Amino acid sequence: MKKYYLSVALVLTLSTSILMTSCIGSFSLTNKVLGWNRQVGNKFVNELVFVAFWILPVYELSGLADLVVLNTIEFWSGNNPIEASTKVVDGKEAQYLVQCDKTGYTITNMPDKSTFRFDFDETENSWSFNNNGEKIKFMEYVDDTHVKMISPNGEFKTVELSENGVYAYEKMMKDYCQMAQK
Repeated sequence: MKKYYLSVALVLTLSTSILMTSCIGSFSLTNKVLGWNRQVGNKFVNELVFVAFWILPVYELSGLADLVVLNTIEFWSGNNPIEASTKVVDGKEAQYLVQCDKTGYTITNMPDKSTFRFDFDETENSWSFNNNGEKIKFMEYVDDTHVKMISPNGEFKTVELSENGVYAYEKMMKDYCQMAQK
């Protein structure tokens, strides 16, 4: 009988050590549920939904799915299947399919099927526009309060991340467009 308990304890220990390989994981599904709850309404509605989700085990089930399945997939593959997302956005002239992944966004114009991409480069801390293989950097982070934005002449201009800074950059671009139309 002792051998049986010892064998079961050994199997459970090994199984747990394989599943819990010191990877906390991002708990993406649970964070998405919590994020959705934060957008439902005012703080009273959010609290009611929060309590209801604990009573209806939504949080428990999403946490369990993250713990047992999604974080394990993330650990072994390096990618969490929840992080990639796809949304349809209604624009003024068309519907757009926006696909998000680890490095940026692919945007497809639904009626004409044209596609373009925005990529984030972690090494340069910058965003680029990619259209049919042609990559054009348009923004680079300088610090928490400044970015470098591309100007009409192709050079980069430092813009303060404030209402005045964004307004000045927007005015410069509008002035350039008005001059180009003349």
